[in-house]
Amino acid sequence: MEENNQWRDKGLKRKHPGDQERMSGGRGGGRGGGKRGGSGRGGGERDGVGRGGVKRSGDKERNRGVGNCDAEAKRGGGTGEGGAKKRLDALSVGYFRRVGERLSEGFTEDEERVLFVENVLAEVKGQAALVAMDVTGSVTLQRLLPLASLSQVGEVLAELGGESGSALKTVSCDKCGGHVVESALRQMPRWREKSPLEDQSATTEGEAEDCGVLEPQVLSLCRVMKDHCAEFIRHTHGSHVARTLIHVLAGCLGPARSDTARPGVKDRNVPTQLTYFEVPTSFWWELKHLSTSLMEHVNVCVTDPVASAVLQNMLMVCHRGRPKLCKQLTRGIVGYLTSLSSAPGVSPLLVFLKDAACSRLIETVIQLSHKALLRDLYKNHLKGQLVNLAIHPIANFPIQRLTAASASYKMFLKVFDELTEGLEAILAAGHMGVIVQLTDSCAEWEEKQGEMMQSLLRAFHCAEPASRHTACLPLFLSLLTHDVYYCSETTEGDTLTERPLSSICYHGSRLVQSLAKFKDRSLLLNSLRSLTPADHLTLGTDQTGSHVLQLLVTSSSDKGRGKILRRLEGQYVQMACSRYGSRVLEAIWTSATVPQRQSIAKELVSCENQLRSDQFARHIWAKFALTHFVKRQAQWQEVQMGESKKRKLFSDILD
Repeated sequence: MEENNQWRDKGLKRKHPGDQERMSGGRGGGRGGGKRGGSGRGGGERDGVGRGGVKRSGDKERNRGVGNCDAEAKRGGGTGEGGAKKRLDALSVGYFRRVGERLSEGFTEDEERVLFVENVLAEVKGQAALVAMDVTGSVTLQRLLPLASLSQVGEVLAELGGESGSALKTVSCDKCGGHVVESALRQMPRWREKSPLEDQSATTEGEAEDCGVLEPQVLSLCRVMKDHCAEFIRHTHGSHVARTLIHVLAGCLGPARSDTARPGVKDRNVPTQLTYFEVPTSFWWELKHLSTSLMEHVNVCVTDPVASAVLQNMLMVCHRGRPKLCKQLTRGIVGYLTSLSSAPGVSPLLVFLKDAACSRLIETVIQLSHKALLRDLYKNHLKGQLVNLAIHPIANFPIQRLTAASASYKMFLKVFDELTEGLEAILAAGHMGVIVQLTDSCAEWEEKQGEMMQSLLRAFHCAEPASRHTACLPLFLSLLTHDVYYCSETTEGDTLTERPLSSICYHGSRLVQSLAKFKDRSLLLNSLRSLTPADHLTLGTDQTGSHVLQLLVTSSSDKGRGKILRRLEGQYVQMACSRYGSRVLEAIWTSATVPQRQSIAKELVSCENQLRSDQFARHIWAKFALTHFVKRQAQWQEVQMGESKKRKLFSDILD
């Protein structure tokens, strides 16, 4: 215990017989490899911990350390004739685990932090690659490098690369070492920052010198990647290093990959926006050279999904910072794809659009293409094939990107005409993303909105007779045709079988939200008002349907909103007690007039006890100031009128 307290209070330096030999022994177990026996807190004495240098023992004790390495080798982790990877021994693993625990505690003073980092990196020195490729050492270094100075980060990268820098390939393509290299690269945005302990009179020359230690190592990694480009971009772990390197060269970084995140699961709490920073001039040239290397291996990128992601990253960062370079890249990729041989009379691009790996790259190319390239793609390769591609399980995604990208150009009119002809076939295939995107794009083309609505009515079998128009909202929300939803025969005409609102789905909600942006929304509003109060409650409390009701109510005029609110009377209490309904009610309250708020408040205050005790409704009670409505109604009304005037004034300013 005294030893642990001493270790926490001072900079972490270890004293143990044969430190270097122990660290050089054994096989590096990646993220799940190798034994961890004896790696706990009891793994070796840590006496002599201090702020000064490390005391090394004599040759006798050093030989003991070699014995430890031999024991590791006997367990299969040595560097025998088989050429197996080295690994950290149990005592070293325990040491770095305790370093991680100390990092979790944090530091109260900058001086303490600087000394701690310096001492730990002194232990890493000479064995950086071995530590980086060990699972425990990798995690510790990832957490330590953001606390280190840029010169220290540069020294770690220099050691990982060796004399020629070629060793960076081995470390970058390791499942543990790749994370360390990424963490080192992500420190580049700090090259203009001053250290907290730096003298206030430090010159900019000193800062440039500090950056000069890290910049050559980043350029060295660029050279290694260019020399082994195909291996890097196809490697599962090396490709991530390549993608981070591309972002650093372009001067932008996204959120770091989480060590605890499960593969395939998105972390909703991680921000998606990029952080931009200034980079040295040499980085811009290296970005161009790196893009040239990628284009030399474009044949790999269009067939390998891992390599494709690297090229997509290059396109995205160039689109933001180097638009001319992005234009060259997109033109080069399309030129390569269309130059390949295919069946007579068939564009080779049609084959690649149906390929799982290449279609993602084509999606990015279409999304970032300029007007001339989009026009060429449609005219020479996709014209007359859009419906067939839209019903394909893979090719429909690039068609969605084409629909979105063409919305700003007159070319969209041709795309629209072609897709609407096969709207029912696309609906039958279940590719609602195409239909939703087409509807979204129509919001920018008022002359096509009416035609889009009529096409949807025909596709859902509610265009004729006109009496079926009032049923369009439930059909759109459920993505079911009139015959299926109401279980009626087509020969029955006007006959409708009553059915409560049900089967609301995500894409149906998205479709109606897109239609709600049209200038003429009379069909949707008439269908909404034809629903029963129970159906309104179902719509308002559904996870996806609540967004539809909120948008239709809040975007209506005061008169139109009043008609909808009259259908909701008697349902406000149940909405307030619902997770999703309470949010809709808050949005309605914000857009409602003072008389409409009074009507809502009168209904809510009659169930005061129920609202105050409910986990969702109690927030409604507080936000609507219903306590004041009960006790001081005149004063409450005056406050509400003041808020309404402020909101209207603010809206006028924005308009």
